[in-house]
Amino acid sequence: MLAFRYIAMHYLKYFFIILGALVLFVVGFDYMEHASELSKSANLLLIYLVYQAFYAIDLLLPLSLVFAMISTKIFLIRSNALVSFFSLGYSRVDILKPFVLIATTIIVLFISLHTWSSFARAQEFSRNIRKHAQYLNPTRDLFFTYKGKYVYFSKLLPLQERAEGVRVFSVKNNSLKEVVTAKSAEYRDDFWHIKKGDLITKPDDLSLASPGISVREADDLKILEGFRPRMLDQVYEGKVNFTIIDGLEAISLLESQGIDTRTIRGALYKIFIYPFFVPCLIVIIFFFVPMSVRFLNVSLFSFGAILATLLVWGIIMMLIELSNNKTIPSEVGIIGPVIILLLIALRQWRKYRLAT
Repeated sequence: MLAFRYIAMHYLKYFFIILGALVLFVVGFDYMEHASELSKSANLLLIYLVYQAFYAIDLLLPLSLVFAMISTKIFLIRSNALVSFFSLGYSRVDILKPFVLIATTIIVLFISLHTWSSFARAQEFSRNIRKHAQYLNPTRDLFFTYKGKYVYFSKLLPLQERAEGVRVFSVKNNSLKEVVTAKSAEYRDDFWHIKKGDLITKPDDLSLASPGISVREADDLKILEGFRPRMLDQVYEGKVNFTIIDGLEAISLLESQGIDTRTIRGALYKIFIYPFFVPCLIVIIFFFVPMSVRFLNVSLFSFGAILATLLVWGIIMMLIELSNNKTIPSEVGIIGPVIILLLIALRQWRKYRLAT
């Protein structure tokens, strides 16, 4: 317990220092790069920096956990604390446990942050502020299918939960049967409500003797049950920064419609699976470090460990981007590398646990 508290205290200290430094560097560098594009409004500028900080945390927190382990291990070696713990009867696995438990706990908290829209979509919001001076930009010319109908919105306003320029096309046997047109539709009570629109009906008989196309006013129409504005905005714009709840609801809804869900599955794998490469990498790196500075070139080890961490992280991020673009299956690009690292880590853990 003494060793656990001592190691945990230093690990958390290095973690917060490294994470804070990396976040400040990314936010500061981004501000210097885009200062001329940003609004002069102090409120918008502050909101932009906050969203950039959220995005930096989302990107860099896993790296910070590994870097903090490396820094803590170097501190324990240089201060001879590691040798002291071994002389008191602690094993390598005992010394490793605080790193794995704390890293896993922080990762679980990190995953839970993705239920919060402002955190999960921080990159998108900050980009919208920079380009349009508002964090949710209206989506234009949205065309999609739903329950056998084709729906077109000329403008979608997610914040107001409203759409403008609405067209709903009903098709039967590859033939257009009916068109609903309306100036606007509002989302409430799990439906999109069209208060007043025009209903254009095409007759089955297209001969000269047919009554022809009829046009009449339609009131209080309901369409798109369960399709929330933000889900529409993200799914049909091809965005990949989902909250956990939005992602699960989108998969359930789209699978019922027979629509491809690979992008959404990849987004959820990134939230739930990708961060767990951290404890695996911590275990792998930890057992390569000697217990004393006499057997270690500290500078060379630090360089090698940081380089290896960045290389692994870079490969995983590259595979995630390939998965998002549907170049490779998300199961291969996201789950596969984490499973490989997990198997190597379990082998290392078992090897040294049995040796003590």
